[in-house]
This record gives sequence, C-alpha cells and structure tokens, in this order.
Amino acid sequence: MPFVRVARVVPDVTGVDKIFDYLVPEALKDQVKVGARVRVPLHGRNVAGWVVEIGEPSVGLAVNKIRSVIKVLGLGATQEIVDLANWANKRWVGRLRSFISTAAPDTLITKVPSALYMPRAVQFASGAVESLKKFGSGLITVAPLTNLATIVSAIACDGPTIVILPSQNRVKLLAATLKANDFSVAQWPQDWALARGGVDIVVGTRSAVWAPVEKFSSIIVVDEHDDTLQEERSPSWHARDVAIERAKRNDARCVLLSPIPSLVARDWAGERVVFDAQKPWPKIVLIDRNKDEQWSRSLISTELIAELRDKSRKVVCVYNAKGRARLIACGSCRNILRCEKCDAALVQRDQTNLDCPRCGESRPVICQSCGSSSCAVVKPGVSRLREELEAAANRSVVEVTSTSENVNQRSGVFVGTEAVLHRVQSADTVVFLDIDSELLAPRYRASEIVTTLIVHAARLVGRSENEPRLLFQTHTPENQLLQGLLNRDLKAYFATDSTRRQMLKFPPFGSIAEVSGKGTRAFLESLGETLEYSSVVQTVIKDTESGLVRARSWQELTDVLTTAKRPAKSRIVIHVDPPRV
Repeated sequence: MPFVRVARVVPDVTGVDKIFDYLVPEALKDQVKVGARVRVPLHGRNVAGWVVEIGEPSVGLAVNKIRSVIKVLGLGATQEIVDLANWANKRWVGRLRSFISTAAPDTLITKVPSALYMPRAVQFASGAVESLKKFGSGLITVAPLTNLATIVSAIACDGPTIVILPSQNRVKLLAATLKANDFSVAQWPQDWALARGGVDIVVGTRSAVWAPVEKFSSIIVVDEHDDTLQEERSPSWHARDVAIERAKRNDARCVLLSPIPSLVARDWAGERVVFDAQKPWPKIVLIDRNKDEQWSRSLISTELIAELRDKSRKVVCVYNAKGRARLIACGSCRNILRCEKCDAALVQRDQTNLDCPRCGESRPVICQSCGSSSCAVVKPGVSRLREELEAAANRSVVEVTSTSENVNQRSGVFVGTEAVLHRVQSADTVVFLDIDSELLAPRYRASEIVTTLIVHAARLVGRSENEPRLLFQTHTPENQLLQGLLNRDLKAYFATDSTRRQMLKFPPFGSIAEVSGKGTRAFLESLGETLEYSSVVQTVIKDTESGLVRARSWQELTDVLTTAKRPAKSRIVIHVDPPRV
C-alpha cells in the first residue's frame, strides 16, 4: 500500500470534541503543517480547524471514505503548543479546541515579519534576579509597588522572554516601559505576528502563556496568586501552572512574582525563593471589633470614624458583599464560632447544631472559648451602609460597584465592593469593613482570595504621600494572615495554611473537581458505586446538578473523569481545581 498522508484536524466548532482525519492533497503538502489553520468539510458544510497531527489514516478507517483538506487559511499554533495543549487537555479535562484557539490569532495571518531582537547596549541588573540565577527557576517575593520593569529587563537580557500579567492595563504600562528600555516588545494578542516572528519580550494577560513563540529562554508570571490568571470557564486552566509546565518542556527559566505567594507557588519553588525589597508595604492597622460596644449592630467602629473625619485623607471602604460567610458569634464572649478542624466560619443548622460548609464537620452550639450555648448573628448594615458612613464622616460618600461607570475621583470617601479598588485611582487609606466575611468563607482558598484584595489595596494607597494605611476591621485579630501582615512575617501563616491543606488533601496536596450540569448526580453515584473508581476518588453530592470529586493527584482524578462512563443525555461540566470551592 502506498503511503497516504493524512492531517488530523480539530474543527473550530463549538460542541464538537473530536479529531477528524483528512487527506492532504499533493498541491498542499508543503503548506499543511501541524498548527496550521485549514478549511475542511464537516457534516455537509465547510468549517475551519487546526491541524494537530500529520501521519497515516486512523486504524479501521477506509481511505476512500476520507475527505480532503480544502484550503490552508493561515498560521495558527506550533508543534510545541499542540503538545502542550494535549497535556493541558488531560490536566483540566477540557476540549483541545479551547487551548489551541487561545494560541491562534483572531484574524487570518499567512506570514510573519522577520525576528526583531535588539542589540543590548545596556545590561540591566536586579539583585533578586542575580540571587535567583543559582536556582534557575524560582519564586521572587516582591512588594506591591516593586518596579517590575527592573526585574523583567534583567531577565530579558538573557534571552527572549514571555511575561504574563493579570490585567490589560498593567500590560500596556509595562510594555511602554520596556520599549523605553530599548527592548523589542509584542503585546499579546494584538501583536500576534510580531510574537510569532520573534521579539525580545512578549507581554500579555493569561492567554499570553499560549503564545506560539518559536524561541524563548524565560517565562515570567506576575502576581501568580491573582485569581484572574485562572480561566473561569471549563477547562479551568491556570496560567501559572501552564507556564511551569511549558518552561520545563523547553528547558527554559520560569520565574513567579508575588507579594504574597500562593501555596501552589511555594510548594513548586521549595527552597528556590528570593526576596526583593525595592518598596515597603503601607502601614497595617488591625481594628479589634470585639472591643467595640457597637460590634453587633454596625460596621462603623470608633477608629473608622476618626479616619473618616480627617478631611486631609482620601478613604476607600471595601465591603465585598458577594459570597460572604454568614458569621455567627458567641452571645457571651463575642468570639466568632469557627470550625476546630479547618477554621472556617460555622453556620447554624438548627437550635442545637453547627455545621462547617468547608470540611463538613458538625458540632453542638457551644462556644469553643467560653462554653456558652448562646449565639448571635453578626449582621452588617448593608442597606444603610453609605448613609451611616456619611453621618460618621460629615462629608459625602460615593458608592462604587461593578456597574459604576463614571466615578467622581475628587470625592473624599468611597464605599463599595472590591470593584472600588479598581475604579478609584488613588487613596490614602483603604478600610476592609468586614474582612472576616472573606477570611472565614467556606472555600479552601479563602485566605488566598483575600490576599488578592489586600495587594490591590496596597497598590492603591502605595503612592500616597500622606502616610498610606490599610485598616482591617475584624473579630479575629489573631488570624495568622492578618498577624503576618501586621508583623511583616508570614512564615506562621504559610506553615498553618500548608498543614491545613495537607490534612484536607486540597491542592497542591491533592486535586479536586467541581462537577455540574444535567446528569451530575447519576455520574457521581456511579463513581462511588464502582469499585475501580471508589478506591481512587471520593465524591460529594451537593444536589441533583452539582457535586465534587477529590483524589490524591490530578493524574488520578483526570484518569477517572475521562474514563468513567457518563449517563445518557447528560450535559456535565467539569472544573478541575476551581478557585472558589
């Protein structure tokens, strides 16, 4: 039999999760390459797709039934990106199309410019980068206002570099600075062709980790702790994890930057951690609400009133109402009732029982501090919060939410959800009115989610010349994250967080998947009843259309999720290691 050249193509069609074989015409044999975008026939119509493999026809497929590639449309991914996408497809139990489309250009591109690598007339240096070079890859702990351009420039002097940041605004600012430092820079994704051709630095948000750069020596992930670096939709891939794997596959350097590193980053880095001390943190103030007589009726503390009435200060108040825990306190000693096992806020099931929504433990309504059986629900004044602040401050207060468009930047006091940290341009003080609602939320990454807000707040006040301050109103002043920030030493918090995750087998010491959609209950029940699967994973059924699956590693978890039979007519969505479970 003569050799038959076949291109395996992933169609760019929503809902189609299959690879199809197509014959490569003799006229297109030099153009059809792995990663190329092509047009192919599919179910009576012509669709676009990407070539992911070239070889012989699949076993059992008759050659005379294979259709041919119609046309090569342009460039797409590369062999390296396709291989990485296959790994990610297994890692996050997703669709291959979603990963390859992230790497492909938005428009048809048939050719790219020649590589543009600038000569290095000036060599940039960073003490932290020099210290990290003995490890190769690693983690750099930075302050919120550390000059990133210094670190990135020092790393880029060693060769082409990919830089991932959480927001597009920061991408633009960093790109402008790097260009001023005489580097050739491609902003992702609008400069896709430049990035593919070759430049000194490719900089973009999370999707830039998939940039099909032919040659690079380093990948930098800025603020690796930030939730925006993880895709919210399925597959829920994280730019940090993709960067680590991609650097390993290409024998390149991977550098993670963060003011408060995540446990995943710390576990990956091990001893490969260095500290950069270019800028200090703002002053941290803890306000113990247990000492305030009005603790159960209002969020306006005595210390907050003093801050609000100082008209020389611009104050931002944060109250993140969405997804907060319902806090229950002891009616006698005022301590927040928490789980002894995982430290989450407890919820009251009935008159005699308390439940932990994070780890599932239950116990009687008894205070672990004083033994009292009386309790009270801490109810912040949501509906009258802005009015209360205006009365306390004796000046107008601007409310800011995610729907706010035009914010009066000249106002002296602002209040809102976390959106206020992004929409207000400057401040002297940021006050977290109810930090416990986030710290004690029933999520395994609750404290890490809080660190993202704290870093944003520190950057907001960091440029103030009027003694920048962060105020945390709390009923749990002994919280190790808050104490670590106050004392500038997070070692105890890191150790406790790691111990708790290990005990509960949460990432990175295990893997968890959130399963939702039609057929979820039947699917999870089958995993629990099948001996082969039940010995590997544990399942938690929340309701008919949602539940959790947990295993010792992502390899075990994804093997089960991809091989287990799904119920007929089911529409199951899987999020592996989601950020807010």
